[in-house]
Amino acid sequence: MSVDVNSNKYTFVFAIVMTLIVSVILAFTSETLKPLQKKNIEREKMQNILSSVGMNVSRDEAEDAFKKYIVESYVFDANGNKKAGVEAFQVDILTEFKSGGQKNFPVFVYKGDDGKVKYIIPMVGKGLWGPIWGYLALDEDKNTIAGAVFDHKGETPGLGAEISQPWFQAQFVGKKLFDENGNFKSVIVVKGGADDNDPHGVDAISGGTITSNGVTEMIERTMKTYEPFLKNKQV
Repeated sequence: MSVDVNSNKYTFVFAIVMTLIVSVILAFTSETLKPLQKKNIEREKMQNILSSVGMNVSRDEAEDAFKKYIVESYVFDANGNKKAGVEAFQVDILTEFKSGGQKNFPVFVYKGDDGKVKYIIPMVGKGLWGPIWGYLALDEDKNTIAGAVFDHKGETPGLGAEISQPWFQAQFVGKKLFDENGNFKSVIVVKGGADDNDPHGVDAISGGTITSNGVTEMIERTMKTYEPFLKNKQV
């Protein structure tokens, strides 16, 4: 039986068959690549955590470096109480934040080759055009900032997107969360520039006021939740 390849019926059937074949191929490829995509996401997260303490490693090196230098991790609830049965690395604070509120507050404990310990705290907030997030590393006193990394989803290049630049993040090193009396003060991104001697202020981004305010709000809200942990020098 001959087939009329110029008929509408043939064209319709051919389109359906090709659509099914392509769909199967795409679904198979997607499922096959999922474990690799998940692994890459995890390695990128490890890179960001280590970057907050000034350790820049490649994606391939991230897993080994993370296992070597992150010696402990735990999770607190919104009231500052330690939670059992929750793995810090598996907590997706961005998803929690977008779904109505962060419920798990992880801490990663870094121990360098010199034996010094640093506490790394992830955070998430709102920029001008979408979510912003980052990691703040604290020295052993749980007060002095040892490093900071921030990132964003869609801030404007040259303006709010500057939060991901080294010059902005470097300002946080050495700043304090608590004043000399032990009161929580946080760190504020100051429009017009912070005083050089201000232990709690850094310069805002020119033209990026809303994103700068978002960084201030993100740090203050997150660190306030961790206040019981930060004041407890025994943990």
